[in-house]
Amino acid sequence: MPEASLPLPPDSLALAFRHAADSLVRVMAGQSLADGFLQNIPPAARPEAQDMVYGVLRRYGQGEALLAPLLRDTPRPGILALLLLALYRLESNPDKAHTVVNQAVMAAAFLEGGHYKNLTNGVLRHFLRRREELFAALPEAARLCHPDWWIARLKVAYPQSWREIVAAGNQPPPMALRVNLRRTSQETCLLRLQEANIHAEARGQCGLLLARPVPVERLPGFQEGELSVQDLGAQRAAQILLPEKGAKVLDACAAPGGKTAHLLEQGDNLLLVAQDIEPTRCQRIRENLARLGLEAEIRVADATRPPSPAEREERFAAILADVPCSASGVARRFPDVKWLRRETDIARFAQTQARILAGLWPRLQTGGKLLYATCSLFPQENENQIRRFLKQNSDASLQYEEHLLPDAEHDGFYYALLQKHI
Repeated sequence: MPEASLPLPPDSLALAFRHAADSLVRVMAGQSLADGFLQNIPPAARPEAQDMVYGVLRRYGQGEALLAPLLRDTPRPGILALLLLALYRLESNPDKAHTVVNQAVMAAAFLEGGHYKNLTNGVLRHFLRRREELFAALPEAARLCHPDWWIARLKVAYPQSWREIVAAGNQPPPMALRVNLRRTSQETCLLRLQEANIHAEARGQCGLLLARPVPVERLPGFQEGELSVQDLGAQRAAQILLPEKGAKVLDACAAPGGKTAHLLEQGDNLLLVAQDIEPTRCQRIRENLARLGLEAEIRVADATRPPSPAEREERFAAILADVPCSASGVARRFPDVKWLRRETDIARFAQTQARILAGLWPRLQTGGKLLYATCSLFPQENENQIRRFLKQNSDASLQYEEHLLPDAEHDGFYYALLQKHI
């Protein structure tokens, strides 16, 4: 029987390599991890495959730069993906180099017709012999693991701190939880986590920062709706907007519903409308609210279009505009962003954001507040956007502004709280 027709052991590194390579090829071809294809990997191989895919994507450009001196020609996509994954694995598990190489060669038998086993073996062994030389020759962008244009923009926007931002963006993200104070308390959740051998620390009124990530299945109270996974930076949205009792609130770009839920958890008798452009995304909002025992009116609607006459008649006391953006502040959490974004995308996102602001402002009642939120680091999507809006709308004033740069506790976010005057 040909070797490639023999099944790989379900718990083998080779099987994880094979599925990880298939997934990485999809990202390199333009697909997003948000499409969920990692969930199609067999459960036994999924944790290792996911770790390798995310690891390679976080190290944008580094693997290709290390491989370039070892290759005469660019290999087929599946083999290129496998080599990138194997390099990551060799760096994260240096004491198991022999096993990593052998398992990668086994996986090569199942990729691109199985014709590249010798190439895989040779390239990886050459890398091990020349490792120090290859790393010493890396260009700046490959060392920093970010696209050149991304680094250039960070240098201009944050001349004193861009290196720290880049370094934080290359690390695995922290895992934080939000306590549903309608069902339990921060103290009770801390105690239950401690009993489950999960170390956490309290942050703010309802936040918990875990010492290390754990599967949600291990979180006591998660299935019962007592906890949600939400970055501490993302939790700032509901805390800043803080609608008054009984207020009518619009969450204009609500999916998957984390900020919607937080508004309802901390609010008092809010009349909340949560909308999103995609029906499937609206279904995710419903599912998240149902788990938490919360209710909102959910609508399928496009926030980028001008409001209809009926929508202009329906006024809100508070609006959350968590607008589409480059996601540059959460790239470590969604590392395919580094591969998929182009510099020209920033202007496109800025145009969309401007349309959303223009469409939502007429729906805000006089005296009401609108919170503009992004998970971007780039001023064109953040303060530049708000300064332009304020110049164009004399009835708007800036009440509060906050920049959160990614660090050990939270991702990167921007918030601007606007108030509407007569």
